[in-house]
Amino acid sequence: MRRFLRPGHDPVRERLKRDLFQFNKTVEHGFPHQPSALGYSPFLRLMAIGTRSGAIKLYGAPGVEFMGLHEENNTVMQIHFIPDQCQLVTLLDDNSLHLWSLKQHSGASELREEHRFTLKGPPGSPPSATQITAVLPHSSREVLYLGTESGNIFVVELPSFRVLEDRTITSEAVLQRVPEDYCNRRSCELVEALREHPKNPDQILIGYSRGLIVLWDLQNNKVTHHFLGSQQLENLYWQRDGSKFISCHYDGSYTQWPVSSDNRQPEPLENLVPYGPFPCKAISKIYWQTTKNGLPYIIFQGGMPRASYGDRHSISVVHGSQQTAFDFTSRVIDFFIIFSSEPTAEFDDPSAMVVLAEEELVVIDLKTAGWPAVHPPYLASLHCSAITCSHHVSNIPLKLWERIISAGSKQNIHYSNMPWPIDGGTNVAPDPPQRDLLLTGHEDGTVRFWDASGVCLHLLYKLSTVRVFLTDADPNDNMNTLGEDEWPPLRKVGTFDPYSDDPRLGIQKIYLCKYSGYLAVAGTAGQVLVMELNDEDAEHVVDHAEADLLQDQEGYRWKGHEKLKTRDGPVRFEAGFQPFVLVQCQPPAVVTSLALHSEWKLVAFGTSHGFGLFDHQQKRLVFVKCTLHPSDQLALEGPLSRVKSLKKSLRQSFRRIRRSRVSSRKRRGGSGNASEVQEANAKFDQDALQEMELAPVQRKIEARSAEDSFTGFVRTLYFADTFLRDSSRHCPSLWAGTNGGTVYAFCLRVPPAERRMDEPVRAEQAKEIQLMHRAPVVGILVLDGRSTPLPEPLEVAHDLSKSPDMQGSHQLLVVSEEQFKVFTLPKVSSKLKLKLTALEGCRVRKVTVANFGSCKTDDYSENDLAVLTNLGDIQIISLPFLKLQIRYPCIRKEDVSGIASCVFTKYGQGFYLISPSEFERFSLSTKWLVEPRCIVDVPEVTSNNHMHNKSGIENAARKS
Repeated sequence: MRRFLRPGHDPVRERLKRDLFQFNKTVEHGFPHQPSALGYSPFLRLMAIGTRSGAIKLYGAPGVEFMGLHEENNTVMQIHFIPDQCQLVTLLDDNSLHLWSLKQHSGASELREEHRFTLKGPPGSPPSATQITAVLPHSSREVLYLGTESGNIFVVELPSFRVLEDRTITSEAVLQRVPEDYCNRRSCELVEALREHPKNPDQILIGYSRGLIVLWDLQNNKVTHHFLGSQQLENLYWQRDGSKFISCHYDGSYTQWPVSSDNRQPEPLENLVPYGPFPCKAISKIYWQTTKNGLPYIIFQGGMPRASYGDRHSISVVHGSQQTAFDFTSRVIDFFIIFSSEPTAEFDDPSAMVVLAEEELVVIDLKTAGWPAVHPPYLASLHCSAITCSHHVSNIPLKLWERIISAGSKQNIHYSNMPWPIDGGTNVAPDPPQRDLLLTGHEDGTVRFWDASGVCLHLLYKLSTVRVFLTDADPNDNMNTLGEDEWPPLRKVGTFDPYSDDPRLGIQKIYLCKYSGYLAVAGTAGQVLVMELNDEDAEHVVDHAEADLLQDQEGYRWKGHEKLKTRDGPVRFEAGFQPFVLVQCQPPAVVTSLALHSEWKLVAFGTSHGFGLFDHQQKRLVFVKCTLHPSDQLALEGPLSRVKSLKKSLRQSFRRIRRSRVSSRKRRGGSGNASEVQEANAKFDQDALQEMELAPVQRKIEARSAEDSFTGFVRTLYFADTFLRDSSRHCPSLWAGTNGGTVYAFCLRVPPAERRMDEPVRAEQAKEIQLMHRAPVVGILVLDGRSTPLPEPLEVAHDLSKSPDMQGSHQLLVVSEEQFKVFTLPKVSSKLKLKLTALEGCRVRKVTVANFGSCKTDDYSENDLAVLTNLGDIQIISLPFLKLQIRYPCIRKEDVSGIASCVFTKYGQGFYLISPSEFERFSLSTKWLVEPRCIVDVPEVTSNNHMHNKSGIENAARKS
């Protein structure tokens, strides 16, 4: 009866798959791409960031995160929290207003859009009549005041967004109380700022762009005071007691104005150009913060001298005789000050300044002498130097974790010890089940170690490889050093620095052994560094070795970049990972693959020319193998020389297609006159162009020619202790897979520990497998007698894995871009294969073994292959039978950089870049899920501002 059952349908297996696999995009790590607006609620102690793509993100205490997305995908221009409410209003660049609320739903809270509204003027009025320029949420929580380009101020009701036309403040009504000669010289123009009186909610301050400022009485609908400025207005700020306010202007000046109880014409108390007398940039925002000691904090954005510092992005802090202009490496979007928000407090007493720049978030501690920066627990600037590669390590041992944190803490001595000041909400997510590291390699030669255990991606430690090499910049240079008399007193802050001293420093491959503490990193100019963890600063010589990958070849000449020059003599390294040996590949091409076996003390590396094996204990090269094909001329040109070969490649492609067309006509008999042949050729050229436009999505998979370029490119390296020569003896081995579909296997003889330093490691080629379709090999894996992947080096020694089964026969799994194939060992005979769908043009881009546990029971887990394709979908394939279990769409197929950046974890999660500064985290497992869970305590506020009755809002924080 079995043969009559429908193949592939097993109800028990289907139920198990539901217990094992589930796809979720859980959280976005890093810094929002292209931020455009900033808001802060002193009541909730939450910060909001809006982006140019219409996203809005809320942050509080570490782990407290919310996210929403406007359907319009327009730029968020302004964000305003409704006072004493869990609501906020966003203004988009299409002039629409959106009301968002944190509301409870099914036991969890969500950031949900409640209403949207577009202000409309009377029929026939120009768009400027209702173009919103300023938004003021009133403390009554009932209305919004909307300033416009026309100078009119509209009042809309909350939460309905109904326009209260009878309460509109027109520019004509304002000008009735302004002196006539002033009205003749200047019109009101647009509303630049709206500010509510801090002590009297019935009065609002209105600032117009031409310099006119009026105090408007909401009860009597009239101007009580007017202030005649002579410069274009940028912004306004009330002092805490309401007796004065500050205006800042386009010419780089600010003015302090008194507000008297009578109706006398006020004169400015002070008019100051901080960085005059030369022409200065506009001061776009200002704070005046009172303190107990009597000296105020004056904090303003801009105001720098135009001629010398017009390109600087600065915020100045002045407190008595102290003055610092904080210099940011990217444009400042907005900033706010955290100060005492208690209504009964007499002084502001500012504690921190939070600055949203275009590429990073910077927080300055205003309480500590010297005003140091605060190390952020989230919103890390991942792209402070462009990310070039990633590497994830799961379940880090506690000892190694503590040593990495210790090394990182020594680097952070310049940061403030201040607790994170944006601390709204409470993170109630369970503690991470294990410690995970995400390592990112960067263009400037650094490797950053991130705590990827939970919702917040937090920087633990930064490693720099620059000290090993001679570069144009001295690593001891301090960009913040200022002369005593330098003016303005600039101080560079932030970590964003997109410029690399030398692109050859870029990190391309990383491999960390979590058991031994050995780290291998490889770079753009063929450099391979092996490092070990040291808890103290040290000075030592880095041993050098060269690996000539073209030693047996003649007639080849490298046309790419030169190798990096190394420092002579001892080099001083700070505590952390310190290099002790450098292997330099020749030619100095990009290192394309890397493997480290810390038990055998071996490191393998591959480039587009071949691969080699290095013994880092004896510091000796074991062997090199050249994989170049005679036609691999492109491999010798380097990454910067390939553009000129594009035309040549296109010509060759057309010639190949035309030859195949001609040969097929000959096979059919080749009859017909010349005109028919011309017509067929024209039709063929058109078809060929269409086929090229559709590639790679709809082209059929064909066997590649051995003449295709880059066939020698080494894509993967793999160490295994398996049966390679015969079925009775197993031995260490190294496997390498190339772009041309070739797999090389080498037998290794590693001396026992007692003779390890006396005898050399020996290697001998044992196998060479050529895949018929010649597709690039992207993964190699050996399965033991139980069909289980072999454990990592030292994993068994640390009792974290069972010993591999060496009694049964082993199997070799070779993953190419187009198929999965299982071979028996040691005979290497084909046993099983799975082809990907040819019509879709599907290609394997990433593959890894992941362990999936059941969400129903702790007793069952299985190892499967997690596969990412060039179409952006993820497939889970069973081991060892290669059955497709499930498929999920994950990344857009057009997002080539996102697909290239994807990295899987050992337990069924993954990361990929959705922008240069953000990782999207996803999970394929029902059991391993990292996502925000938080509670926000919302005090209910009555009209007399007394708070009572706290209620909890719980958030499962899935994306809207």
